[in-house]
Amino acid sequence: MSQEIRNLKPNVLWNKFADLNAVPRASKKEEQIIAFMKNFGENLGFETFVDKVGNVIIKKPASPGMEDRKPIVMQSHLDMVHQKNNDTDFDFDTQGIDMYVDGDWVRARGTTLGADNGLGVATIMAILESNEIKHPPLEALFTIDEETGMTGAIGLEGGLLKGEILLNLDTEEDDEIGIGCAGGIDVTATRNYISEKSKENSTAYLITVKGLQGGHSGMDIHKGLGNANKLMNRLLFKATEEFSVQVAFIDGGSLRNAIPRESNAQVVLSNTQKEAFLAEMKLLVQDINAEYKTLEPTLKIEFIEATKPEKVMDTDAQELLVKSIYAAHNGVFRMSPAIEDLVETSNNIARVLVKDGKIHIGCLTRSSVESSKMDLANSLRSNFELMGCEVTLTGDYPGWEPNPDSAILKVLDEIYFKMNNQKANIAACHAGLECGILGKNYPGMDMISFGPTIRGAHSPDERASISSAQKYWKFVLEILENIPKK
Repeated sequence: MSQEIRNLKPNVLWNKFADLNAVPRASKKEEQIIAFMKNFGENLGFETFVDKVGNVIIKKPASPGMEDRKPIVMQSHLDMVHQKNNDTDFDFDTQGIDMYVDGDWVRARGTTLGADNGLGVATIMAILESNEIKHPPLEALFTIDEETGMTGAIGLEGGLLKGEILLNLDTEEDDEIGIGCAGGIDVTATRNYISEKSKENSTAYLITVKGLQGGHSGMDIHKGLGNANKLMNRLLFKATEEFSVQVAFIDGGSLRNAIPRESNAQVVLSNTQKEAFLAEMKLLVQDINAEYKTLEPTLKIEFIEATKPEKVMDTDAQELLVKSIYAAHNGVFRMSPAIEDLVETSNNIARVLVKDGKIHIGCLTRSSVESSKMDLANSLRSNFELMGCEVTLTGDYPGWEPNPDSAILKVLDEIYFKMNNQKANIAACHAGLECGILGKNYPGMDMISFGPTIRGAHSPDERASISSAQKYWKFVLEILENIPKK
């Protein structure tokens, strides 16, 4: 695996990416990668330290002749989203990512690839290690926990960095220069329910929704992809409305920043209703498949007879749950009136877990407008409180307000046109970049974001374009050489 990747061009980039992907680095489990990065900086002989929250900072002097340039910060996050297919046997805590080349793409076998944001980290590592690349005074900032709370960026203290320009390497289209992003907030609803005995003379069915694409809950939210939690709830709504169905458990989705690909639920119903139930569900599944045949061609919904559980949800809690999830908004809430084709506000119903007398619903609400973000969050909160849940709003982080007059934007815009004979797409994105948070403690820092083309981030279909990485690497080198003078 490693040698195939290491042979790709540019070698310095892909070698560092292979080194990085050999180290487990799940969000909130970054101990190994922090130690790896600290050791990397120290072995190069550069000032290296870990701040109080776990961010790693490595400082490298300017290359000869570049001492008069503005000092820069190059920034990427160390953690990656850990997602795998159900049939993939893989331990993210102990194993390195198993990569392979597929045409113009680098992929992982059955798991996320970690190109988000590993290619950015690898880029900075390659520059730190090089004795040939021209660059101004450089501070490498490797943040932690970007994917599940941005606590690294939030915890970074002011005064640690002296750079005047920040290059964030976390954009996923190589023709795009990012100048803004969405903020986000976690909406979590919980409550208890009473467990009752299953009915006599009844049959249990395991309902499975699988085969969905999934994807990034910000960058892919506008595509209208199937959300396994919403599709499962649609099935349960029909089942509970027309039949005396009892829900035993629901287990759907996983991470808040990933569109749910799979959901499982178990239901119990009287033997006398079995045939009618399966017939009605078959019709509904046909409708759903017809609706999603273009977007989700591998969607599969199954009803399999199962061992009957002893306990199920009480009827009142079950009705409130199903209706509440049906009413909760999922997907695009509002498009930006100011920036063409930009999603302003959205929500991802990311996690639904109903088991052992407890209900847990987890959402990630995003917006580039603070008031709109809180409007949607409060709408979700009100909906879940009406079903008797305790609702918490946590992990709030700000967006990054676009600055079209940015000096470093002008530099990148001109370089991109010169290299490609076409204009870059200057845009804000509907993902959570760390620039908005970092700007709170470093308000005078001029910030920009760019990166190579990555598809399917936050899902096992994640892949990085090899040709795009080559284009991006040349862009990086040209930018470093053309940082303005002090």
